[in-house]
Amino acid sequence: MARDVQFTFDAADPGGLSAFWAEALGYRLQDPPGGFDSWEQALDAMGVPPERRNDASAVVDPEGAGPRLFFQRVPEPKQAKNRVHLDVRAAPGLEGDARMAALEAEAERLVSHGATRLSRHEPAPPLGAGHIVMADPEGNEFCLD
Repeated sequence: MARDVQFTFDAADPGGLSAFWAEALGYRLQDPPGGFDSWEQALDAMGVPPERRNDASAVVDPEGAGPRLFFQRVPEPKQAKNRVHLDVRAAPGLEGDARMAALEAEAERLVSHGATRLSRHEPAPPLGAGHIVMADPEGNEFCLD
């Protein structure tokens, strides 16, 4: 039986990081629990103090097909290179110059939302189609593929 998965990110600013990834993936912030019109209303009802309201955040695929991304506040900063990273499929079906142009356009768009461009890897056929390595606003590496 296949299982649903969730990707969990440690973060200094869960709300900010979830907003970045919602933009990067075309996701949306997860709706508040049933019976509440907003997260503020839900958190008030749960008795969560204001200083704890950015302890967690989540984004979901609006189509319901992709995994949920969960962001949790941790006290320590990122220490080393990720052992697992996301590949954002920004140029499916494209090859060569057209592929790299699409990746460059997406890299530029994500930089405007707080990402950092780390490196570009040129196509190297037959197996290497080319990609761009990026980091999200908290330094988590991901690839535009």
